[in-house]
Amino acid sequence: MTNTTTTNKNGRLVAIITMCFIFAMISFVTNMAAPFGNIWKGQYSWAAMMGNMMNFAAYLFMGIPAGKMLVKVGYKKTTLIALATGFVGIVIQYLSSFKFFGESAIYVYLLGAFVCGFCVCMLNTVVNPMLNILGGGGNRGNQLIQTGGTLNSLTGTLTPLLVGVLIGTVTDNTAMSDVVPLLFIAMAVFALAFIIISFVKIPEPAKERKTTVYEHSAWSFRHTVLGVIAIFFYVGIEIGIPAQLNFYISDLGFEGSAAVAGFLAASYWFLMMIGRFMSSTLSGKISTRTQMISVSSLAILLLLIAIFLPESVSMTVKGSAVPMKCIFLAACGICTSIMWGAIFNLAVEGLGKYTEQASGIFMMMVVGGGIMPLIQQAIARRAGAIPSYWLVVAMLAYLLYYAIWGSKNVNKDIKVD
Repeated sequence: MTNTTTTNKNGRLVAIITMCFIFAMISFVTNMAAPFGNIWKGQYSWAAMMGNMMNFAAYLFMGIPAGKMLVKVGYKKTTLIALATGFVGIVIQYLSSFKFFGESAIYVYLLGAFVCGFCVCMLNTVVNPMLNILGGGGNRGNQLIQTGGTLNSLTGTLTPLLVGVLIGTVTDNTAMSDVVPLLFIAMAVFALAFIIISFVKIPEPAKERKTTVYEHSAWSFRHTVLGVIAIFFYVGIEIGIPAQLNFYISDLGFEGSAAVAGFLAASYWFLMMIGRFMSSTLSGKISTRTQMISVSSLAILLLLIAIFLPESVSMTVKGSAVPMKCIFLAACGICTSIMWGAIFNLAVEGLGKYTEQASGIFMMMVVGGGIMPLIQQAIARRAGAIPSYWLVVAMLAYLLYYAIWGSKNVNKDIKVD
């Protein structure tokens, strides 16, 4: 009995480590889009957020199919398919650095970003319900999601920082060829991850269930539906804040502005890492709902300070004067840090056999990370980067509503076993 228990514990630990590693890869791929946008917008003014848009647009097409894949082929096979897809997507982005494609290179890059979107959608569909299940749902499930999110934020911190260092200052001559080393690293990571996960045993909760009869659907749960809307807005918030911050600083035009922009964007993701680490230690004691209310309120406060603070108030960052409001924008990372895991945890609470379906729906609505930053960018082009953050404030107001009222499960009478 002791040996069996030890084996089960070891298997669970390996599964958790594997899921956390996958969580890290998701951010690595996703966070290349915004700094790469700095390269393309120098040649095409409309292209600043298009790589990001293509990456997240893939979620709209792949979200529900990915949820169905979990049920039909299982978590492990879905993960392997995702990794192979991601490798192909990075290769396509690498091909966009070839001068052979000329003016068509931007479309090659966007295709690569779209294919990578399929990859991260499938990985997200796997990792979130799996960590929640391994944690037993509730606060403990949120704790594991936040632990994985800590590694997710670590790679999110390093990616814009590496791109900023490789680019330095964006000029008319800056091209994708300048970031080829990062693309090669990405290819190697995908290949290595595929090999490792091929030998790792991952639990298959969908296959282990005794019943596959579905009298209802994830859409039957009010708190899930409102959570789906919350995820749509949240991803737009998470991506929009650092992306617009990156563009804002880069457009100031001082020497090394892209490197400073990358540094502050990296600071945002670093604070997300700190926030998720703190949440992973506190979630056993402080409820997910309480955490969500607190960070939503704080984020609104920080953004309002950033919007109203005069641009003339500045501080020195990496030897250059930068408006102080940028610091408050970067500080929002501590708030957005726990939102993804908290919303997912609250929205799938009590779903049982409908969890995989809900996960697929959630991933479909991650398209908000492409749509909302694109809308924010459109506002920024007309009204300015800072006024565009009013859109983010409005989205945060909805998240606060969801945390206070919308996350309550009022459909407990539905059988989910």
